[in-house]
Amino acid sequence: MRLLFVCKRRPQQRDLIDRPYGRFHYLPTLLAGMGHDVRVVLCSHTNLPARECERNGVYWSSHDLRSLGPRKLAAWALSDAIVFQPDWIVGLSDTWYGWLSHHIARRTGARLAVDAYDNYESYMPWNLPLHYFWHRAIAAADVVTAAGPQLAALLDRHRSKQMPAAIIPMAADPTFVPFERNTARMLMELPLEAPLIGYFGSWAGNRSTDILLEAFRIVREQKPAARFVLSGRPPAHALSEPGVLALGYIDDELLPIALSALDVACVITANTSFGRYSYPAKLCEAMACHVPIVATATEPVRWMLHDDERFLVSIGDARKIAERILDLLGRGRIVYPAQQTWADSARLFDTALRDASAV
Repeated sequence: MRLLFVCKRRPQQRDLIDRPYGRFHYLPTLLAGMGHDVRVVLCSHTNLPARECERNGVYWSSHDLRSLGPRKLAAWALSDAIVFQPDWIVGLSDTWYGWLSHHIARRTGARLAVDAYDNYESYMPWNLPLHYFWHRAIAAADVVTAAGPQLAALLDRHRSKQMPAAIIPMAADPTFVPFERNTARMLMELPLEAPLIGYFGSWAGNRSTDILLEAFRIVREQKPAARFVLSGRPPAHALSEPGVLALGYIDDELLPIALSALDVACVITANTSFGRYSYPAKLCEAMACHVPIVATATEPVRWMLHDDERFLVSIGDARKIAERILDLLGRGRIVYPAQQTWADSARLFDTALRDASAV
């Protein structure tokens, strides 16, 4: 089949032209490896230069919204599709690309698939016109895929008699493999003997991230040598907390090493319109590195961890988080049940397209 993916160029702040990442890269490239003819149309909105390249059997092309304007950008994406003559248009990455993919599919006669990994409506709850066009794309799509069952059920509310949304789970990128703990600590210049608890996600109020500081204080009452390792750009009050070690932004190739240096990795989500449908990639990455996890027990996280109570804590309970961290410290590496890979997810996606094509 001829597949045209439509996606933002910089999901999670990673430029897909130069930094292959996640379902946005591995679904197209693995489907190409299965024999499909695959192209990816990328769109940016930060004055990035137009780019074209071929990599891993996929042709990638990109243009910028600010450079072209909305009409010319949509016209460029449509002209690419007309030249390519795809069997399927696949919208990836967020609400805008569901809308754009629907627009292209209607004008080319191609079938439409829309993939979602988050509840995109939680990003801009005030943008009702955009939500309307997102719902229209979901309703019109021949195939809808979602990162997990809770999100699939949410999307199915906008569909009538079509096939229910197929589940295409999140996975860790193949670079996430475990490193020996002390080797990882030396490479990251972290203390060899201290208990290291880490959080490598975004620091955002809607994820109740500050509760980790409260939990860490409780841990330090029993383990004064413990250190809390943070990446990215946490707020000043987190960086000033005694015992915090800040790594800043970590290069892609160092992320598996940084994770492997930890004794416990924390994954925090909240009971919000975002958190109730969030399937954290960081959870997949920590499991791939065999790092013990403490995670807040939203329904998606429970599903990802197969309801394993060793790693789950109630939302908003700092003391329970601390208790679970203390219980896991010193346990060593965890060999989790076999994890989903992007190759598994690509096969599921291929099956969904083939089943719909046969109808």
